[in-house]
Amino acid sequence: MTAYLVRRIGQAVAVVIGVMILTFILIHMEPGSVARSILGVRATPGRIAIFNSTYGLNEPLYAQFVTYVKQVFHGNLGISYQLQQPVTSLIGQRLPRDAVLLGISTALALIIAIPMGMYQAVRRNRLGDHVFTSVSFTLYSMPDFFFALLLIAVFAVQLKILPPTVPPADSVGALLADPRALVLPVVTLSLVTVASFSRYMRSSAIDVLTQDFIRTARAKGMPERKILFRHVLRNSLLPVITLLGLSLPGIVAGAVIAEDVFNYPGMGLLFYQAATSHDFPILLGSTLVVGVATVIGNLLADIGYAVLDPRVRYGRP
Repeated sequence: MTAYLVRRIGQAVAVVIGVMILTFILIHMEPGSVARSILGVRATPGRIAIFNSTYGLNEPLYAQFVTYVKQVFHGNLGISYQLQQPVTSLIGQRLPRDAVLLGISTALALIIAIPMGMYQAVRRNRLGDHVFTSVSFTLYSMPDFFFALLLIAVFAVQLKILPPTVPPADSVGALLADPRALVLPVVTLSLVTVASFSRYMRSSAIDVLTQDFIRTARAKGMPERKILFRHVLRNSLLPVITLLGLSLPGIVAGAVIAEDVFNYPGMGLLFYQAATSHDFPILLGSTLVVGVATVIGNLLADIGYAVLDPRVRYGRP
């Protein structure tokens, strides 16, 4: 297991470096002038030259990347062009709020998707299975922004029972002080995620139900409820755990859209505003944080896979 973790950590470092290089190149290939986006269209050539010199934008791309890597190794993600604040502090302020939104929505999605997938597997090809399958495919194919706007139109505009946006909040405590404002963004992210989780859970449970050890348990007279909870559920969770680590980028991407629609004060909204204003340091810092979180999520998923399935031995070649 130790040798496996060392290899995976080495691979993770390589992946993060690759993400840094690719993101840096793609962001700097974005059309338009960064200086004019920040200073305005009426900025004089002199002010533009000073801006580019101050932030090193007049240097070759490889030199800018080397400087950026050096800053990252010192824990410095740069200064926001637009906000004139350290990117590290900007992300640090918003990361706990994202943890609340993503944590609650993902937990809710799992609470709904796991029993839903189990029910569909047990009742496969029956009315309940067909209904939940239709609902899952509808949610899975629906764009996040459309689903968010639909919820606002129904619950905020028509029924007037929930606020359409999240009020400004400087801390997690301020967000949790008004839980009604979190309902729509949480539901938006949860239901879209439920669609994919429940489909994997259904497929995995159907596969487990056909295994020999399930037939043996039934032949011994073990109650069906005990079979489902002791054998089927545990073995069916393995693909879902792997999916949870791999789906982190998709969940974060959905959060960017949801935070913009609901004006949620998290990293997603910060990223969107930075993208519209060519604020490269925020874009690079946010992408790096998400990349590291994704790598860590995948590593934790692999470890969880080994814990739940004793047959897995990562230490062996």
